[in-house]
Amino acid sequence: MPRTNFEELLDAGVHFGHLKRKWNPNMAPYIFMERNGIHIIDLYKTAAKIEEAASAIKQISRSGKKILFVATKKQAKDIVAEKSKRVGMPYVTERWPGGMLTNFATIRKAVRKMASIDKMMNDKTFTNISKRERLQIQRERAKLEKQLGSIADLNRLPSALFIVDILKEHIAVAEAKKLNIPTFAIVDTNSDPKQVDFPIPANDDASKSISLIVEIMIKAIEEGAMERKVDKDKRAKEEESEREEATRIRTRTKEDLEEEHLEDEEEDSEDKEELKKLKKLEEEEEEKNRRARKGAVIRKK
Repeated sequence: MPRTNFEELLDAGVHFGHLKRKWNPNMAPYIFMERNGIHIIDLYKTAAKIEEAASAIKQISRSGKKILFVATKKQAKDIVAEKSKRVGMPYVTERWPGGMLTNFATIRKAVRKMASIDKMMNDKTFTNISKRERLQIQRERAKLEKQLGSIADLNRLPSALFIVDILKEHIAVAEAKKLNIPTFAIVDTNSDPKQVDFPIPANDDASKSISLIVEIMIKAIEEGAMERKVDKDKRAKEEESEREEATRIRTRTKEDLEEEHLEDEEEDSEDKEELKKLKKLEEEEEEKNRRARKGAVIRKK
């Protein structure tokens, strides 16, 4: 089943590009026509690129990896923040902190500092310091919260980036490129699609267009996470079945050994009985011979 269709994309205004004079020649393959000085994006190619990007994102999600959503422009930040929270993915909706990927260790220091402030604020001794110091600490915490946002939970580099407007987020694109991190992006007619790995030619200014495409990506992430859970449950059942089979084999082997031991004991018992009978026969034969010899001696006399 296709993730979207021509009518849905058309209703969301995905086809509206920028003014003709602002276009990037590398976007030529995705432009359908020009009307009233504005480029119109080919929605069939957009749908194909959405399908390609969603399939790749689904595989990343299925492997349990994180995808960082980046959207600092006004009409996209709330949409991206709300939808990313739904699937537990990190996002940046304020200013991109330079070096966030290339200098990740420093960013982690800022995250640890925020955690230490939280610990300090929860301590009973926090109320003993002056009001001015408390305000300074709270302001510093708010500043770090604004800068870092949800990346505070990011313990390692993300496995991919989803970007809205690569011109505005050019620093994020450059850092991801430097570290060979796959990039997915909504690319308008004024941008260069060659800068990202999975470009989606679409209107990156209209909130309806952004919302539709981001929602498709979020659903792909949910599908990947669901399949991961199913695979995990299946593996757990297989492991449990293997453990039960191993236990059954061990139990059966033990029973077989006990049975063999009993059979050996029975055979030993039979052998003992046979030996007793032979010994008794030998004794009887010996007694008979002794009597015969004694009789012979008496007759001679």
